[in-house]
Amino acid sequence: MSHSDRVRDRYADIVLARKVRAVVLVVGVVATAAAFYYALTSVGFFAANIPRYLPNFLGALGDFFPFLTLSFPYVDPAGFSEYWTFIEERNLIWGGLGGDTPLLGEAGITLAMGFAGTVMGFPLALLFGVLGSGRVTPFPFNFLFRGIMSSIRAIPALVWALIFIPLGGIGPVTATLAIATDTIGNLGRLFTDELEEIEDGPIEAMETTGANKPQTITFGMLSQVTTPFIAWTLYIFEINVRIAVSLGIIGGGGLGQVLSVQQGLFAFTNMMATILVILVLIISVEVVSQRVRSTLRADEETQGLVSLLLGFPQRMAESLLK
Repeated sequence: MSHSDRVRDRYADIVLARKVRAVVLVVGVVATAAAFYYALTSVGFFAANIPRYLPNFLGALGDFFPFLTLSFPYVDPAGFSEYWTFIEERNLIWGGLGGDTPLLGEAGITLAMGFAGTVMGFPLALLFGVLGSGRVTPFPFNFLFRGIMSSIRAIPALVWALIFIPLGGIGPVTATLAIATDTIGNLGRLFTDELEEIEDGPIEAMETTGANKPQTITFGMLSQVTTPFIAWTLYIFEINVRIAVSLGIIGGGGLGQVLSVQQGLFAFTNMMATILVILVLIISVEVVSQRVRSTLRADEETQGLVSLLLGFPQRMAESLLK
């Protein structure tokens, strides 16, 4: 075959490949558009008649943001007092000494659920995380523990809260148990992955000294991952505080429950006041957690306050599925 023939064949292959890619692209776009239309139809998007209710939504924005005005300077500082009045009345951030409300109010209940759930789930997360590692438990027995953690992770914390309802109804207790169960799966998997990446040197050194299996695991393996384990636990604590807010919406207590009640009353100003407290609480937890983790792990990048604020809606949405 001459050089010119090879060039023509190569050119023909390129043209054919471009046509195939074009066809695949068109088919992909059409299929995606069809799936998107089907999804909108399934959720009743076209039957919702959103334009009809748009004036109601715009009117509600005035209740959400009572400090905004239509005249210059477009901000009325007195509007912020409506937020603070509700925050004080419902003890969102301060419950005072004595009484039935905790010291830090409803925010303290949400924080307590996240913290208690993390601490309660940590022991089993550590146990399953260690036993799920192939360095500790030989294959295929380690997959028994991996399977348990995967099964726990497959069920969102919201569903775990519903499962625990027979223990005493929906409330802070069952919400805390749901968070603890969720922690076992999520934190345990992180522990397992961290153990798979440790160095062999300390393990071999322990074995040459005649150390038994528990000693090798404790001093040869876990000693290498103490700092990452602490960092991952703080990260899960961040997530658990957000989950506590989500569980409160279904009656789990704390700020989420306050938000749900005000939504049912169409008290949009009070809803926004609660959302602001939720924002401050979660951002505060994340800032403290990230500072500690960045100190423990030099390779971890610390996010600024702006990044935390911009990423807040996405993290809250993700917490609903955890």
